[in-house]
Amino acid sequence: MKFKPVPEAPENLDFVRDVQRALPLVPDVTDDCCARVMRRGGVENRDSAGTWLTFLRALELAEETEDGTFVRRRREPERDELAEAFQTRVYRASSVLDVLSDEGPLEADAVFERFREEVPSRGRDGDSGVEAARRERVDNVLDWAVLLGLAEGVEDGYVRA
Repeated sequence: MKFKPVPEAPENLDFVRDVQRALPLVPDVTDDCCARVMRRGGVENRDSAGTWLTFLRALELAEETEDGTFVRRRREPERDELAEAFQTRVYRASSVLDVLSDEGPLEADAVFERFREEVPSRGRDGDSGVEAARRERVDNVLDWAVLLGLAEGVEDGYVRA
């Protein structure tokens, strides 16, 4: 399964650890997971908290139970393991990274333009909100790639690490 939501990358993995630890180890149907992530993990709003919950699943740091609650997995967020999960479980992350492999440094806009060709035409035509969301997603993927050691931010943009 591939996961689409990608939050803004934090400055370091300590924030990821804090958000993961905001989740319970044991499911609790009376607990509001988004509120808990906001309160204990330092995430600013419910939409962002929901994005983080899904993203933690993508990174294999959390699981969604049958009743729809979230629990944290008993593993620490290690950079190499997160990088592997990011590449294999986050929708189009590997495609964005492949764009970086093809050429020298690329700015985020140039990566988006190359990645944009893979977007079905129904998603490219006419809706500036859709394009803005996709552009933001590519920016977030690039920032996560840097945080996870898969790419480097250089003066002229990004390169594959």
